[in-house]
Amino acid sequence: MRTVDCDFLVIGSGLAGLLAAHHLAPHGRVLVASKRDLAESNTNYAQGGIACAIAPGDTIESHVEDTLSTGGGLGHEAAVRSILSDGPARIRELEALGISFERREGSGEEYDLGHEGGHSRRRVLHAGDITGQELIRVLLDVVANRPGITLCPNWMAIDLVTTGWLRLPGTDRCVGAYFIDRASGEIVAVRAGWTVLATGGAGKVYLYTTNPDVATGDGVALGWRVGLPVRNMEFVQFHPTCLYHPQAKSFLVSEAVRGEGGMLFSDAGERFMPRYDARAELAPRDVVARAIDHEMKKRGDPCVYLDITHKSADFLVNRFPNIYARCLKLGIDMARDRIPVVPAAHYCCGGLEADPSGRTALPGLFAVGEVACTGLHGANRLASNSLLEAVVCSRNAAVAIAAERQAAGVPAPVAIPDWASGDAVPSDEAVVVEHNWNEVRTCMWDYVGIVRTNKRLERALRRIRNLRAEIRQYYKQYLVTPDVIELRNLAAVAELIVRSAMQRTESRGLHYSLDYPAVDESVPGADTVLRDPPGGPIVAP
Repeated sequence: MRTVDCDFLVIGSGLAGLLAAHHLAPHGRVLVASKRDLAESNTNYAQGGIACAIAPGDTIESHVEDTLSTGGGLGHEAAVRSILSDGPARIRELEALGISFERREGSGEEYDLGHEGGHSRRRVLHAGDITGQELIRVLLDVVANRPGITLCPNWMAIDLVTTGWLRLPGTDRCVGAYFIDRASGEIVAVRAGWTVLATGGAGKVYLYTTNPDVATGDGVALGWRVGLPVRNMEFVQFHPTCLYHPQAKSFLVSEAVRGEGGMLFSDAGERFMPRYDARAELAPRDVVARAIDHEMKKRGDPCVYLDITHKSADFLVNRFPNIYARCLKLGIDMARDRIPVVPAAHYCCGGLEADPSGRTALPGLFAVGEVACTGLHGANRLASNSLLEAVVCSRNAAVAIAAERQAAGVPAPVAIPDWASGDAVPSDEAVVVEHNWNEVRTCMWDYVGIVRTNKRLERALRRIRNLRAEIRQYYKQYLVTPDVIELRNLAAVAELIVRSAMQRTESRGLHYSLDYPAVDESVPGADTVLRDPPGGPIVAP
């Protein structure tokens, strides 16, 4: 085992991770660990943009109202106000780093703002329809050329290391993590004064998702195993419009298409959204996704259709160049053809409990971006608020960490023991890992999807716990591999989602139960928090 020292360890290289590293660099040595290629993250696939009250006539108050309304009564108003109020300053900061947001043609400096579901007006800044890709491109260039930052692609985090686990006296504190280098198979221990989890979401816990393969809930599982409380994991946002095509794995058709007038039709040619909500296609995502799910199940259709053929080809090519090209490659001309779409798992509104500065209950450990539950999203995320949260909270975390370092000094490094493999041997049963991976995801899709019931959740819990027992046994018997680590994390997060859903005896936001179809007004603002101690049901013995 090799041991590496740094002042600040950042796990994850999406928007939150790269910006955290950028802001921490003036204060010490930063190591950024990415489980695969540095550019591979949920951010890289974000199409819509960043919501921000930055246009003349728009207000922070209006953005706050839209966010709290969409959040179904579970948004934490102080956190919402804090994060959204900081948005304009962070947008200017991104532009100073080299991000170019679209401007209206012939308007000089006026932004070309998109309109998405749940927003009362246009306020989504974008870079074409590849906003996330452009953010990652620019920020990778920034951090790669920033002195004091070390980038480590293909480092998969195994577990966090704490002083409590090391049985050292004093308050428990995070002091680093174990990794496995995908290229060499070597175990690496990183010692750090502060660790930032920026690992993204967990869309791959479901069979159908808009997320890339890296989204396996690693950060939530890492934090849970060291005893951090987890909040509101039942609120998984299903994006209403994922392209339905056998050659289009996980391809998202941005909500901005509906913002520009796209309408949804059943296979029979009926426009159905006005029957479900007065806002029609621009209702919040939970409303639209449930409506599509109901239409498909009612008729037995495999998909519905998104129609934006009333717009010219020139408009569509300029506004949605990436989506237009991808559809055309598959034989779908957006200017002439309706686009087949289905809902797919997209975003986790829950996560590790953290404040808007990313601070968790474990000293030395911060969580930013989708891995964290700050109270911004409540029971349902307002479209394009996620990138804003990542931008604001990553800087907040860096400021908080720098203040802690200045006040308390650098913690003394501790000895991290060599990785112990015991009697584990190399595996010759990789098919078991693949089978369990598929079984977890199929179970979650069938029983813990857009519409839930008590019976489905009970079945899911039994199956997931049986699978987790098998995975624990496999983890102990064979030498650790990145695939096994991801499977272990995926199954842990699946159980957290199921258990959280079982605790909520109402329908609210993204959680809809046929057994409890109404909102329970007697418990307004009640979060679901799981606080199992270390060694509890999620932690491997």
